[in-house]
Amino acid sequence: MTVKQTAGPEQVAAPGPAPRRRAGRPSHRLQRYGPAYAMLLPFALLFAIFLIYPLGRSIYYSLTDFNAIKPPTFVGLDNFTELILRDDRFHKAIWNTVKYVIGSVILTIGLGLGLAIAFKTTSLRDRILRTIFFLPSVSAGVGLVLVWKWIFMVDSWGLANTVVRFFGGENRAWLAEPAMSIPILVSMAVWGGAGYAMVLFVAGINAIPEELYEQASIDGASKGRQFWHITLPLLRPVLVFVFITSTIGAFQIFEPVYLLWRRSASIVGGPLDSALTIVPYLYDMGFNRFQLGYASAIAWVLFLIIFLVTLVQLRVTKTFKEFDR
Repeated sequence: MTVKQTAGPEQVAAPGPAPRRRAGRPSHRLQRYGPAYAMLLPFALLFAIFLIYPLGRSIYYSLTDFNAIKPPTFVGLDNFTELILRDDRFHKAIWNTVKYVIGSVILTIGLGLGLAIAFKTTSLRDRILRTIFFLPSVSAGVGLVLVWKWIFMVDSWGLANTVVRFFGGENRAWLAEPAMSIPILVSMAVWGGAGYAMVLFVAGINAIPEELYEQASIDGASKGRQFWHITLPLLRPVLVFVFITSTIGAFQIFEPVYLLWRRSASIVGGPLDSALTIVPYLYDMGFNRFQLGYASAIAWVLFLIIFLVTLVQLRVTKTFKEFDR
C-alpha cells in the first residue's frame, strides 16, 4: 500500500514571478490609436512646416553671413561676437528696451491694479468704466499708434500742442526730441495695457473669499493692512501672469517705433536712435540692410534675454512662496 505524503509548509514551492503582460501588437495599437494620430497629423505637419523648420533655418542663418542674394557663408559665432562685444547700436537698443520694459511694466501693473480695486464691484457704473478702460486693449494697434502720432504732431493741430498753447506755451516738436522718445512709448503702453491688466486683476480680486475681509475688519485691520496681507498674497498668481506676459510683450515692441519715427526706408529708431529697441533694430538690419544672418543672431539674442528674464521672474516668485510658508 502506497502512502501519499503531503508536503509541509516548508516544502511548498514559492510562487513564481507574475506572468508578463504581453505588449499589444503594432497592428492592435494602430487600430486603437490610428484615428487619433490621423486627426493630429494635419496639425503636426503645419507645426513642423511653419514653426520647427523656420526655427531651424533661423539658427542656421544666425551662424552665417547671408544677404538673401548670395548663398549663405558659414561664419560660426562671429555674428554673436560682433553683436555682443562691438555693436554700439545694438547696445543702445538694449538700453532703450530695458528702460521701456521697466517703465511700461511697472506703470501698467500699478495702474491696472489701482483701477481693479476702484472698479471691482458689479454695479452699472463700475461695469461701464471697466469697459471704457478696456477698449484700448482690444482696438487695432496700428490705428491707436496713428492716433498717438496725431496727438504729438508738431503742427498746430496736434492735440498735445493745442493743450500747450491753451496754457500759454509754444509748439514743441515732441517726436523730434530724444528725451521724449521713451516717455512717449511708455505712455502709449500704459494707456493700451492697463485696461487688460485691470480685467485680470478684477477677476482675481473677486475670487478672494469675502469672509477673509470680514474677519480682518472684525479684528480691527485697516483697509491698507487688508490689502497688504490679504489681497496681494492671494492675488500673486495673477500678478505673476500679468508681470511675465507684460514683460514679454514689452521686449517685443515694434509697431509704435516703426510708425511714429519712420521717416524713410533707411531711418528707423527716432532721433539719435533714442527710440530704437531690439525688434526695430532687427528689422532694420534684416530688411533695410539685408544682413539676414546678423538679424537672425539678434532674434536669438532677444529670445535668450526673454527666456532668462522669465526664468528669473518664476524663480523669484517661487522663493516668495517658500518664504510665506
